[in-house]
Amino acid sequence: MIENDTIKLLRECDSGTEMGIASIEDVLPNVKSKEFRRILSTCGDEHKKLEKEIRSLLDRYGDEGKDPNPLVKGMSWMKTNVMLAMDESDKTVADLMTDGCNMGVKSLNRYLNQYDAADEVSKDIAKRLINLEERLAIDIRCFL
Repeated sequence: MIENDTIKLLRECDSGTEMGIASIEDVLPNVKSKEFRRILSTCGDEHKKLEKEIRSLLDRYGDEGKDPNPLVKGMSWMKTNVMLAMDESDKTVADLMTDGCNMGVKSLNRYLNQYDAADEVSKDIAKRLINLEERLAIDIRCFL
């Protein structure tokens, strides 16, 4: 049971980091503020570091990880592009990223509860990813 929950939690974290990286890369070209761009780039780099750690653990279990749901990823991309077509401001980017962070935090907490038998290493990774998302949402409030 522990190994099964561990793999499932790591898969969800893998999907979450990939979604976060893609979201940041989608909006970054539209960011005008150098400080906002720096915050997003730093967060993207931190997501990439976590992604490597997650994939290394998944490799040990012989698992390929999990891509984000294509429907969710597509809807996110569409919402981003529609909103930015109407208003290319940093405020819009901050609004989109805050929504994404909040959804990520909610989902990851749900998976952390659902896969309670996961090992402490994978739980720690999930908590670090949650903290990363929460911190980003706080750091970009001044751009809302």
